[in-house]
Amino acid sequence: MVIGAGVLGAAAAFHLARAGHRVIVVDRGAPGREGSGTTAGNLHVQAVHTRRPGQEVPLDSARFLPLQRAASDRWEKVEAELDASVELRRSGGFTIAETPEQRAELIAKHAWEERAGIATEVLDGDGARAALPLLGPTVTAATWCPLDGYANPLLTTPAYLAAAVRHGAQVRPFSPVRAVERSGSGWRVTAGTDAPIETPRVLDVAGPWLGEIAALAGIRLAMTPVAIQMHVTVRLPETLRHLVQHIGEGLSVKQVTAGNLLVGGGWPARRFDPDGRSPISAASVLGNMAQAARVLPFVRELRLLRAWAGPLAATPDEMPVIGEVPGAPGFLVAGGTYAFTFAPLWGETLRCLAEGTAPPVDVHDLGPDRLITPVSFEEAR
Repeated sequence: MVIGAGVLGAAAAFHLARAGHRVIVVDRGAPGREGSGTTAGNLHVQAVHTRRPGQEVPLDSARFLPLQRAASDRWEKVEAELDASVELRRSGGFTIAETPEQRAELIAKHAWEERAGIATEVLDGDGARAALPLLGPTVTAATWCPLDGYANPLLTTPAYLAAAVRHGAQVRPFSPVRAVERSGSGWRVTAGTDAPIETPRVLDVAGPWLGEIAALAGIRLAMTPVAIQMHVTVRLPETLRHLVQHIGEGLSVKQVTAGNLLVGGGWPARRFDPDGRSPISAASVLGNMAQAARVLPFVRELRLLRAWAGPLAATPDEMPVIGEVPGAPGFLVAGGTYAFTFAPLWGETLRCLAEGTAPPVDVHDLGPDRLITPVSFEEAR
């Protein structure tokens, strides 16, 4: 039983069904319409910025890199495996710096990337503008990675689900989970109006609602879901061929296949609303777009078409969570930051964990044990 039909649930369902397992995927709403349908769809292969705006705890970029490399390798096979286009583009990417401290961070991350087998090149400001003349005068350095790119999130999740269905999986949308209970050595899950389903494995990949699903099973996980914003301009002729990110501030900019410029980077919405659509923040719109226009001056001439907020299943330490919950055999969770980039890798990893075999990457330090919170005496009563 896979709970959550976003990109992680879809990828896990595909890998499990292709391996011959009976799989049912349930979702509280339409598949891929929450965080997986509102993400920018970036494939971050070189090291990312350690903090998005408003983020209190930096993520461990060096720990991410082996995972990013492994995910990048798997993205190469996604379209062939799914027999579908997801508009995968290896456009290459520049991560830019504006201050001496940020430049030093670029140089440090370049050394980490070399150790992880990720090819990057460090450029000074003039070299960066020679490679990408669109960059503004405030840019003092950049790293170039030819593996960076993006895929269309509105195609990726449906493609994974369709491939899973071809291998025998069932997908049940608009079936919110109402109960998760132990049943012998397995679990009994009640979702929507269907009869309870007995299953040896539950995969909780419910995104920002991961903690709520775990709570139904009597498991308390300290999750910190947030809503972050995306901004899209009107269409324009092909202008920006590469992904541009900022090493010290939350910023990502790319031009998508349709011609629009997509600007993000983790700027927060006004609040996260678990029961509806999170409202956008005007301050984040202004801040994110001003930042984009500063480092890419041509953005100043573009009209903003719309902005939206999407939920993110963040953890208190800003690292992914993936693994079996201690004391709850057969109950697996996966989620956290950069889930879209990691989707092919986490799908394969969840299959291995469900089967009890060694995962393709070391995830022992990313397990849910670090997020379990004790139940108080009053709660227990």
